[in-house]
Amino acid sequence: MTATVPPAVRAVSATAENPLRDTWNVFVRESRPVLRDPFSMIFSLLQPLVFLGLFGPLLIGSSGAPAGETLTWFVPGILAMTVLFGSGSTGANLLMEMQTGSHERTLVAPVARSALLVGRALKEVAPTIAQAVLIVAVALPFGFRASFAGLVAGLVLLAVFGVGLGAFSYALALASREKDWMFWAVQQSVIFPLMILSGMLLPLAEAPAWMRAAASVNPISHIVSAERALLAADLFSEAVLKGWCAALVLAVAGLAVGIGAMRRH
Repeated sequence: MTATVPPAVRAVSATAENPLRDTWNVFVRESRPVLRDPFSMIFSLLQPLVFLGLFGPLLIGSSGAPAGETLTWFVPGILAMTVLFGSGSTGANLLMEMQTGSHERTLVAPVARSALLVGRALKEVAPTIAQAVLIVAVALPFGFRASFAGLVAGLVLLAVFGVGLGAFSYALALASREKDWMFWAVQQSVIFPLMILSGMLLPLAEAPAWMRAAASVNPISHIVSAERALLAADLFSEAVLKGWCAALVLAVAGLAVGIGAMRRH
């Protein structure tokens, strides 16, 4: 005798077997609050604009190079810093959802666990890329110039980097769900050394040997170098290849760790 599968069960099974659709649905659901209240995205622009407006002139004055040339070196680092701080803090949203109980309600939804993480990560990357475009627009009147093709490729590179870093941030949030202070302790202890040892704000050519050695194994330093090469229209340089390798490795590793943590939760 052939058993009849109820329509509801068939619908759940069909949804679970379509992770791409699940990811899109999660992305749309998570993006709606941002679209209804974009103030948080606008407010998060404050930090990179402060660095651009206050640190940039200091760098221009100390370098002795023309403003446009200095900004061509400096702005790619600011774009990478925007993704670093934005995606690196995404786990805080998941911590809040776990504290309010909304995350547990999403776990019983008929969607793939991987989609819950990837959709959320994409939701965090989209506003960050929009912020990067605004930063470029702000820098243009001050002499900054960038290759259009290089800018597009650079934004895609930052998106890949942001997805991987966001997935790591979600995994950290899941690991510290019972002690939320641990999330911030680990996040702050990792983010700032990665930023300083990436050469985002200052060149590391004159740094001590141990700092240059640490920077050489910092994947974000290769992403920053690739971003500078791309925006300078050097699309096929060795720096770009290393940057893509670093971003892809971070994305694959972050998604593997994050999806594994989400499935165990």
